[in-house]
Amino acid sequence: MAREHTSTATNGHYATSLDGAQGEVYDAEFEQLITAMLRRLGEDPEREGLKRTPLRVAKAMDFLTSGYSKSVEDVVREAVFHEDGKEMVVVKDIEFYSLCEHHMLPFFGHAHVGYLPNGKVIGLSKIARLVDVFARRLQVQERLTTQIADGLVAALDAHGVAVVLEASHTCMMMRGVQKQKSSTITSAMRGSFDTTARTRAEFMAFIGR
Repeated sequence: MAREHTSTATNGHYATSLDGAQGEVYDAEFEQLITAMLRRLGEDPEREGLKRTPLRVAKAMDFLTSGYSKSVEDVVREAVFHEDGKEMVVVKDIEFYSLCEHHMLPFFGHAHVGYLPNGKVIGLSKIARLVDVFARRLQVQERLTTQIADGLVAALDAHGVAVVLEASHTCMMMRGVQKQKSSTITSAMRGSFDTTARTRAEFMAFIGR
């Protein structure tokens, strides 16, 4: 749920200016928490480089978790069209950025999304926006993959939906095992992509897997 802010420089859960004007208060309670965290880390929140950091972090976190205030219906409304085409539609290499719910560190990569129309198609940009609805939340990659697939199924009632995510996780790269070149691939297949090997293979060929 979107929070109320004292600043007028917001649009719902999105901050339109992530840097903030001098003296601006965006979310006083949230900013106090970030100030306390800086002190806990041994920093001085009053030094020049950190004076506006609580404001910036509050705005950034609201933007990065703005998917909580969005739904599939919000994204696809008036962008689903009746068409007789039955050929596969694939949008690949959709950039996404999300936050790992275990450490609140970023993971990022590309989403590849395909579907087989069942009398309806969706505006191509809406597929990318659908990815962002679920990516801009605290996530695990496995859940993110299935949510994108199930969201598109719900929007289109398609014969089939396929989603493959390839991502790098900074919680593995910056800490823990510190494997900077590791990546994770997850997939979700629905309808014909799940039941028909030929359809699934065609999709995989399209995305170069």
